[in-house]
Amino acid sequence: DSSGNEVSLSDYFGKPIVLNFWASWCMPCKNEMPHFEAAFKENPDIQFMMLNVTVSDSFTDAKSFISESGYTFPVFYDLNGDASDVYVVNSFPTTLFIDANGNIVTKVVGMLSEESLQKGIELIK
Repeated sequence: DSSGNEVSLSDYFGKPIVLNFWASWCMPCKNEMPHFEAAFKENPDIQFMMLNVTVSDSFTDAKSFISESGYTFPVFYDLNGDASDVYVVNSFPTTLFIDANGNIVTKVVGMLSEESLQKGIELIK
C-alpha cells in the first residue's frame, strides 16, 4: 500500500472490488483517473484498488502524479510485478471487476469511459 505495507487482494474480499492496473507514463491511464475518482466517491460500498505497476514505472513518479492530481482513492504499488503477472496484465490500463466473493466478473483492457466504468461497477454490486 502507499505506506509500504504488504497487502493481498483476499484481505478485501467481502466487498466488491475494482482493481485497476496503471502506470504514471500511460496517457490513457491518466485520462481515465478522473472517472475512477468520481466513482470512488460515489460508491463507498466498493473497494477501489488503483494498482501502479511500479516494476515498469517509477515509484516516485507514481506517488507524485497521484499527489499532484489530488486523487483520494486508495493507491497500491506492484513493486515486483507479482500482481500484474498473476492477473496477466500485459497492457495499461487494465481493470478487473471482482465480486464480494473474490470472483473476477469481467476484465477490461484499455481506457474506460465513465459509462463503461459504471457498467462494470453495476456487474459487481
